[in-house]
Amino acid sequence: MSSTCDPVELKKLVKQLQSLSSPKEIVDLLAILKKDFKVNEQVLRESKAGLAVGKLRQNASKDVADAAKELVKLWKGEVEKAKLAGGTNGKSASKMPAAGSKLSTPTASTPTTAKTEERTHKKDGAKLNVTGDKTRDKCTELVYDALAKDSPAPTDLISQRAIAIETAVLNLYGSTTAEYKSKIRSLFVNLKDNNNPELRASVVSGEISADELSKMSSADMASAERKAADERIKEDNLFKSLGAGEQQAETDAFQCGRCKQRKTRYRQAQTRSADEPMTTFVTCTNCGHRWKFS
Repeated sequence: MSSTCDPVELKKLVKQLQSLSSPKEIVDLLAILKKDFKVNEQVLRESKAGLAVGKLRQNASKDVADAAKELVKLWKGEVEKAKLAGGTNGKSASKMPAAGSKLSTPTASTPTTAKTEERTHKKDGAKLNVTGDKTRDKCTELVYDALAKDSPAPTDLISQRAIAIETAVLNLYGSTTAEYKSKIRSLFVNLKDNNNPELRASVVSGEISADELSKMSSADMASAERKAADERIKEDNLFKSLGAGEQQAETDAFQCGRCKQRKTRYRQAQTRSADEPMTTFVTCTNCGHRWKFS
């Protein structure tokens, strides 16, 4: 591995990384970053490499996600070693982790391996008391804590996002009303959800704007896992709503995707507008698997 790299040089590769769409090309570039670049806190901060690579941990491609996680772990270890050695990066490392989580400073009573902990506005020293209104400033702090939870982004960037989000919510409701407070609580819960790192990363990166986020419902903000679960519940309820006693025709025209048998029952219902095709609901009588199509 080379000596500590130039942030400008790393930034060029990060820009290239963000423009790639092929999983293989992304994995190859991540391998180059792992092999040829030694980073420190300052380099990660200036190049925004930690944010870019950290976001790839949620990539749909397992190869990309695994490679990103491995690089995140490596970079985190490098910053951690610098802290333990009392190097020049110790101060900045206490404010921002290299790759997704803040690292605690070891003491004589703690193990030599640094412990992972969540970032907060207090730990990051974020300056958020900008409105002079205690309610608004407190809400901005809540949004910051949710966004910073496991983010590798610089404190200043997260602060800007938190302030912009609080302002957008205020503009939406006009003042610090009960609706305003309820919206802030909803944002806090959804942004800080352990299963929703993609939402946090999208907001911090600017992919989702403050105005857009302020108008999103809890369903809009839900994690992919939660949305999938809700969709399963919705479909299950739809099957049940058709009525257990409703006449169903038996047929071997459909093959079960689970057991591959052709022993099925089906029924049809108009679930959309009249000019749309009917939805067919199929149940495998062999294994009980259910599916629908239009």
